[in-house]
Amino acid sequence: MGRIVIDREVCKGCYLCIKACPKGLLRKSKESNLHGDFPVEFNDEKNECIGCAMCAMNCPDVAIREVYR
Repeated sequence: MGRIVIDREVCKGCYLCIKACPKGLLRKSKESNLHGDFPVEFNDEKNECIGCAMCAMNCPDVAIREVYR
């Protein structure tokens, strides 16, 4: 199982990944990136990510990837 890494500068804020996450661990950032988009950020204080990578599979810009430990 891996962990999720989000590239803030690549994310265009389509939020498809937010809808795809079965645990609801992604949210819209309150801060914009260099392009003026509000990227997605990982919200997992409780370490509940199951590593399913549904967020990465639904990202059209390949801004999310799973990194194996």
